Amino acid sequence: MASENLSSVHRALDVLRVLGQGPMGVQEVAQAVGREKTQVSRTLKVLAQEGFLERDPRGLRYRIGWQLLALAASAGEDRLQHEAPPVLRELVHQVGEPAYLTVLSGHGVVTVLTERTSRALQAHEWVGRTSPLNCTSAGRALLFGLPDEQVETLLVTGEGARLPGTDAAPRDVPALLERLRTERARGYAVAAEEMEPGLIAVAAPVHDHRGDVIAALNVSAPVFRLPPDAVPRVVDAVVAAAHRLSARLNGAGPETA
Repeated sequence: MASENLSSVHRALDVLRVLGQGPMGVQEVAQAVGREKTQVSRTLKVLAQEGFLERDPRGLRYRIGWQLLALAASAGEDRLQHEAPPVLRELVHQVGEPAYLTVLSGHGVVTVLTERTSRALQAHEWVGRTSPLNCTSAGRALLFGLPDEQVETLLVTGEGARLPGTDAAPRDVPALLERLRTERARGYAVAAEEMEPGLIAVAAPVHDHRGDVIAALNVSAPVFRLPPDAVPRVVDAVVAAAHRLSARLNGAGPETA
């Protein structure tokens, strides 16, 4: 009985791995996992009943369900919270300015982790607060992985209304998309006195194992402490830190990240 139960577990795991590649019918799944169709069909039905799979009523193809997606999202958030602090600390040590981890939240960006310095004058504390997407370096970095159509949906405003920020920021959707095209190509975003006068910030995206942008790392400072000639050094440090965090999330240890 124990051997039979263990075999069922292995079969279910094989099925989930295969369907992670995309929707399939029963026969396709059976061929992919190399098992009998009747066995696979029973496994698919049980997984669908528990919410781990969904079945398209028209095409009769199975795909990953809400329950598995919810577990994956929870695990990803936990991993992000666990792996980010040492990367943030190292980044602060390199640049001498506060560093932040941010994620997309609705139509804005929210800071979830921060690493501070001992400097008396620092940027405002934004942990747990929502900031605009268009006029913050982290906000734009989080938009790197989204198609223009989705960006437009997130930034929709009333007729004639302008996006938030100073005159240095992209204040309408066409201007934002143009800025994003440049920043996507170089892999980082810089917001110089765009959200408020006197503040400059640099951000780079963090990617998961599929290459999707799931967070952003950013450093912010008063402009008098981060003049134009110092920005390239901070950019290099932020981009490298984002790459290290992405590598850690994708299974590379600290020594290989």
